[in-house]
Amino acid sequence: MTIIDADGLIMGRLASKVAKRLLAGEQIDIVNAEKAVISGSKISTLREYDEIINIGTREFGPYFPKRPERILKRTVRGMLPYKRARGKDAMARLKVYVGVPAEFNDKESVRIAEASMDRLSSNKYLRLGDVSIKLGAKF
Repeated sequence: MTIIDADGLIMGRLASKVAKRLLAGEQIDIVNAEKAVISGSKISTLREYDEIINIGTREFGPYFPKRPERILKRTVRGMLPYKRARGKDAMARLKVYVGVPAEFNDKESVRIAEASMDRLSSNKYLRLGDVSIKLGAKF
């Protein structure tokens, strides 16, 4: 079982690395999902997420999550063949948390260097928790 701390990691790069590991059969728990970073302009990022939320109707969907741990899990799901048995098994091995649960306090977490915020060339970014709050999430 691998514990990944998402604090200061770029969400898309984190999701792609996690998807590869899940398909390889690894059990992954991601903590501090609200501290993951989405690169790009704040205004355009919020506009894009708002458009995704407002597609469809309440009865027929498509349904898009507002909470940060669910947004991150949905991002990883988009990089997996989630409609096939292989992808369903991979998704079953992924757990995402807001904050750090008490059971993981004593355990060591891993940081993915390829997804580090140091790789951003500009200071245009937004935390996933801030996006969730703007979308109306209460966490």
